[in-house]
Amino acid sequence: MARVPERLRRLLPSARRTPEAAPPAPPRPRQGHNLFEAAAAYVAACAEDDPARAEEAASRVSPGMLSFGVNELACRALLTLARERNESPRTVARSLLGLREQPAPRPAADA
Repeated sequence: MARVPERLRRLLPSARRTPEAAPPAPPRPRQGHNLFEAAAAYVAACAEDDPARAEEAASRVSPGMLSFGVNELACRALLTLARERNESPRTVARSLLGLREQPAPRPAADA
């Protein structure tokens, strides 16, 4: 009966290692880059007309992730600016892009 725990210890991989033989693994470095950090760096570099910095920021994440991050940044910035101006996000967006304000669509007349 006393040999059963000893046999199990030899069979189990975790029981074979001694605590001294397996030092704890060092903390893994952070994998990849935060897509929002990359998007913020990319947009700031584009706004400051710095293509080298924009290229470096764009290389941190995949194009799809960068696109998502830039879109999220644009939405948040637009909402913040619209609140500050006390205008609708649509009005602010069209103003920033230099577009004329579109008249409201007319309701269709019933025939």
